[in-house]
Amino acid sequence: MKTNFKNVQADKDGFFGAYGGSYVPEALRAELDRVYNAYLRLKKDPAFRAELRSLQHTYQGRPTPLYFCKKLTEQTGGAEIYLKREDLNHTGAHKINHCLGEALLARYLGKDTIIGETGAGQHGLALATAAALIGLKCRIFMGETDVKKQFINVRKMQLLGAEVVCVREGGKTLKEAVDAAFAEYLGTFEHALYCIGSVVGPHPYPTIVRDFQAVVGREAHAQFRRLKKGLPDAVVACVGGGSNAIGIFTGFLSDPSVRLYGVEPMGRGAAIGDNAASITFGKPAVLHGFKSLVLEDEKGEPAEAYSVASGLDYPSVGPEHAYLKDIGRVNYVTVTDEEALDAFRRLSVTEGIIPALESSHAVAYALKLAKELGRGASIVVNLSGRGDKDVDFVLDNYSL
Repeated sequence: MKTNFKNVQADKDGFFGAYGGSYVPEALRAELDRVYNAYLRLKKDPAFRAELRSLQHTYQGRPTPLYFCKKLTEQTGGAEIYLKREDLNHTGAHKINHCLGEALLARYLGKDTIIGETGAGQHGLALATAAALIGLKCRIFMGETDVKKQFINVRKMQLLGAEVVCVREGGKTLKEAVDAAFAEYLGTFEHALYCIGSVVGPHPYPTIVRDFQAVVGREAHAQFRRLKKGLPDAVVACVGGGSNAIGIFTGFLSDPSVRLYGVEPMGRGAAIGDNAASITFGKPAVLHGFKSLVLEDEKGEPAEAYSVASGLDYPSVGPEHAYLKDIGRVNYVTVTDEEALDAFRRLSVTEGIIPALESSHAVAYALKLAKELGRGASIVVNLSGRGDKDVDFVLDNYSL
């Protein structure tokens, strides 16, 4: 490969190639510049780094293990399948990686409140947890559809002291939750920090969240080298907004022998409103203060996204993912609801691990890829979350 992937970074205006930027009112842009400058200072501060590492180890549970799926590999009959067990983090998903960092950043900035949005509830739960730990007020915006679907996480957020705001506009899912959270932030940024839940949003959010999530890739790279004395043939992760995927991909971008696969939700099919595959079907547009690939309806407006996994039904994707697709470093593929549900069941009954529906998309593609690569090859799957939140929904609505 001719392109140097070792240190993919946004330019001074927050663009990864043609994607990114900050399309927000001037007052908010000035505030986001202050946030970014504070972040740049903090990431070099030994005391901040030591505090974050200590919390990751003693509170969060890092490093998370790399697990070999012996039975699933034998059942599949192809490449060895390994799971990076982000489901074993405190709160049950990778989201705590950036939420702890964002909450510490908010404290450093003198904010008394953190604001967030959530779809599957994992970001909201992690943010509410971080707020309780750091001593901050917390407001979480969540679409009414997802409130009903993921009610156990709503109760957990409330127990942790967060206010959960039910959003009833539009499609009542993740896009509308982000709309509401941004509207709240526009009027409260003097005392609050919006802690976005993925590598989306205006600059500097895609960079800040990516940097906090990069711990996943660093660990997975080192763990696989220790275990196998080499590198995997492929790394697979699901992609909605893209935080778990960019986190693990960052550790392998500079290794050209490692194929990277981002798995988008094809949902019920290719028609508008039946999927959330924004890289596959999206067009360049501005949404929620940044430019990326966006699913659009017949009128050129952001389309309603759909996935069986609430954390993936966002009509756009992080700008770094759009860039990595353009330069050909990451292969973006799709998995249907049916395939994800089958993987949800197979991992559960074969390895005794119940994956989140989001992560099940990555598992589903890995099962196909294992057969394609064949024996002697190896695949690392980022198991971004556990499926406790999905069990009732799946068993009440699907025959597995």
